[in-house]
Amino acid sequence: VQLQASGGGLVQAGGSLRLSCAASGTIVSNNDMNWYRQTPEKQRELVAAVTSRGVTTYADSAKGRFAISRDSAKNTVYLQMNSLKPEDTGVYYCHYIRSFINYWGQGTEVTVSS
Repeated sequence: VQLQASGGGLVQAGGSLRLSCAASGTIVSNNDMNWYRQTPEKQRELVAAVTSRGVTTYADSAKGRFAISRDSAKNTVYLQMNSLKPEDTGVYYCHYIRSFINYWGQGTEVTVSS
């Protein structure tokens, strides 16, 4: 398994969760890493990204509340999610592209209750 996501769960609005994506080998240090969210109503959407050089970008809905980070020594990417809202509910996937091939983790489900 190249990407193993974890950390999802049920949380009340206003709460926090930290998602983790454990990767094989040197994936995290050598690639731009992304977190996507999928809901039944929407296509899979990019929530946060971190480049191999550490530059981060966020969806407008995540700015100011989410923080993506990576630990190359642990080959793990994190998504710290604060001030969660019901609309943050969905399945979160970690992802990277290499040689034009998309690699996805298995997803971890986040449910935010109002």
